Amino acid sequence: MLPAIPTSATWRRSSAAVVLAAAMSAGFCGCRMAATGQNLDGVSLYQQGQYPAALQRFQQAVASDPANADAYYNLAATVHRMGIQSGDRQSLNQAETLYNQCLDHDPNHVDCHRGLAVLLVETDRSDRAFTLLKNWAIRSPQSADARIELARLYQEFGERETAKLHLDEAIRIDHQNPRAWAGLGRLREESGDYLLALENYQRSLSLNTFQPGVAARVADLRRTTGGGPIVTPPGGTRTVDSNSPALRY
Repeated sequence: MLPAIPTSATWRRSSAAVVLAAAMSAGFCGCRMAATGQNLDGVSLYQQGQYPAALQRFQQAVASDPANADAYYNLAATVHRMGIQSGDRQSLNQAETLYNQCLDHDPNHVDCHRGLAVLLVETDRSDRAFTLLKNWAIRSPQSADARIELARLYQEFGERETAKLHLDEAIRIDHQNPRAWAGLGRLREESGDYLLALENYQRSLSLNTFQPGVAARVADLRRTTGGGPIVTPPGGTRTVDSNSPALRY
């Protein structure tokens, strides 16, 4: 989805791929109702590749609710995508400003931290990406998300042991966090520890059954290892084929 940068596609795609989730989180009261509708309209346009039209709707969402962090994030992610596609450094600078405005309104905005970290890596400032996420973890000692995002970045730069330390800390903070367990599973799968990876993935899936990428890894590892039973959603059987989405945590 984005041109090649010094991180893997699994991590860098997330900056723009999470626009829908961000748009859905706005509250339904007062001016936020208008911003929510505009965010959702923008998401639909974004998913159709109509970025200028999506941009306009997100700008309207910011105008409707100037304190809406999700609207700033959606606007930043769209400008970011357009800047990458056009190679326009001015657009990337604008996206950076918008990401920071999002964080001004919500200092713990997960997608915004990830998007800004991706942009910093893309613009050859990986040291600042690490500083961004480290500072978040320091400011928010009880945030599992901050540790997970920092782990993702370390993993993409090949520092798996450090990534594992941060994931272990995320699980200590929130033992029921499916993303942290999925992250451990991914690390262990990459290191060839397939049985433990399967166990971690299954734990993640038991905490959140709506994870197609994790379900795909469970199915694949069961075929590889002959491991234990796959966790399935209540009242149904999860099926996975070779075209299942790649894992993201």
